[in-house]
Amino acid sequence: MSHVDLPVAARVRRLEERVIAAGLTTDERLESFLREFLVRAAPSNGARLAARAWTDPEFRERLLADGNAAVAELGLGPADPARYGYRLQVVANTARVHNVIVCTLCSCYPVPLLGPSPSWYKSNAYRARVVREPRAVLAEFGTVLPDEVEIAVWDSSSEARYMVLPRRPEGTGGLAEDELAGLVTREGLIGTALV
Repeated sequence: MSHVDLPVAARVRRLEERVIAAGLTTDERLESFLREFLVRAAPSNGARLAARAWTDPEFRERLLADGNAAVAELGLGPADPARYGYRLQVVANTARVHNVIVCTLCSCYPVPLLGPSPSWYKSNAYRARVVREPRAVLAEFGTVLPDEVEIAVWDSSSEARYMVLPRRPEGTGGLAEDELAGLVTREGLIGTALV
């Protein structure tokens, strides 16, 4: 089934057609908005947040306390955190807890920080299985965790989006912030990889 065949895509298109029929916008303006939005949306944004958190303990605390405000602080989102439309919660991996995110209802996800979601993130198999058997799903991604490490699964919604703050890799003490950002992957920010 292609994207345009999905029921949600049909509902979105009907809404677009009503807005256009009311004279509030045009197809061209909607396409232009989406193009501009997606050009700025990239996993490198989330990687910048992670690298800053690894090098600046005070920023790390602010990021974990109020993700929207920390994103705005780095100029990666609206200056007014209330304009996001959702609350960003960043969850930090530790030696004892590994976090992974999912949206069991659809594919909610902080697109501006992680880029467009991968197809597997939207699949029914990932959405159903990562909740029931997260350790097995992570192993299929190549992330094998010791039994003593707890796995916390965070279910995103239209009101709350999550991003994982991976653990800083050992042996990276001499790297600059931009070098550290280069180590972080989209999968690490979702939690299906370690970094």
